[in-house]
Amino acid sequence: FQLQIIKLFSSVDLIFLIIIGGLWGSFANVCIVRMPQDKGVVAGRSNCPKCKKQINWYDNIPIISYFILNGKCRKCKKPISFRYVVVELLSIISFVVIYLIYGFSFTTLLLFILSLGFIIIFFIDLKHFIIPDELSFPLMFIGLLKSFYPNLNQELFPNLINSLIGGILGYVIIWVIIFLYKRIKNKEGMGLGDAKLLSAIGFWFGWISIPFVIFLSSVLA
Repeated sequence: FQLQIIKLFSSVDLIFLIIIGGLWGSFANVCIVRMPQDKGVVAGRSNCPKCKKQINWYDNIPIISYFILNGKCRKCKKPISFRYVVVELLSIISFVVIYLIYGFSFTTLLLFILSLGFIIIFFIDLKHFIIPDELSFPLMFIGLLKSFYPNLNQELFPNLINSLIGGILGYVIIWVIIFLYKRIKNKEGMGLGDAKLLSAIGFWFGWISIPFVIFLSSVLA
């Protein structure tokens, strides 16, 4: 593992991962801003949230542009949220760590997708207290679909049956908690977005991951 770290930091792989991680982190920022507003995340140029002016491509380079502009919009001089940098850094770090552990593999690609999805979900939920179905459903679908891959990493990912059980169990457990809480307290305690997210995790890592995720999330909360 130490040799792998040395090799990474002495090769073009690190530069490639930083660029790819930064670009996908930039895309994650687009999703974080636009999804709660029901806007498309593919078409349309980025614009300043304050003055609404279009952002030039050279002012939209991940991390670098933020510091060149001193954290302000070039046109209106209003401050730009540091969250943009945090999201891009998290994306880069997650890509580098995943690559260090699993190398160039199908597992790495899957975990890139999952980590990016979790980053987007975290920041949307942090601000808006929602988990968009546009994120939960694709993660659920990919989590199930990957089980059909013949050379799947069985040490990390479950087989098809365990994946199905995990997805169903994850949703049912949260649904029961929501139902009981509402009956007892007569008010909403959680949303179905949490049930869909735990279902997605169950599809990805099987039923055995569900108790651990519930325990860890409770402690962190």
